[in-house]
Amino acid sequence: MTPLGREEIEAIIPHREPFLLLDEVIELEPGARVVARKQVRADEWYLAGHFPGNPIMPGVLMVEALAQTGAVAVLSEEGNRGKLVLFAGIDDVRFKRLVRPGDVLELTCQLERVRGPVGRGAVRATVEGELAVRGTLTFAVADPPAGGS
Repeated sequence: MTPLGREEIEAIIPHREPFLLLDEVIELEPGARVVARKQVRADEWYLAGHFPGNPIMPGVLMVEALAQTGAVAVLSEEGNRGKLVLFAGIDDVRFKRLVRPGDVLELTCQLERVRGPVGRGAVRATVEGELAVRGTLTFAVADPPAGGS
């Protein structure tokens, strides 16, 4: 598979700047597994205040990047195109390493179970092979609101 850049990612999931937290997708098995990357740049909007003089990527944004990774796996399936993937649960998340400007997060989501519109995925993010965060995300697939895209 040729890596997917931001334009191709935007064709799959509805997230946009400044909240699109994926730079590229490097592996994709629709409905099963995805691996994406996020380059943490020094000029990221959230680093100025988290924390001044000691910039660290917030854990909640790492979880959001993982959720977006999972959304690519779910929404790349033909039957789910154009839909939304919403959080239904966040379980057993553990943060193991600080993520700082210059780090490249490798984000992986392995879908474990999908029953109807609800599913679960095992997620993990690493920096140079070192575990940064791991957990299980539960999601629900929904139709966009009327008039949405």
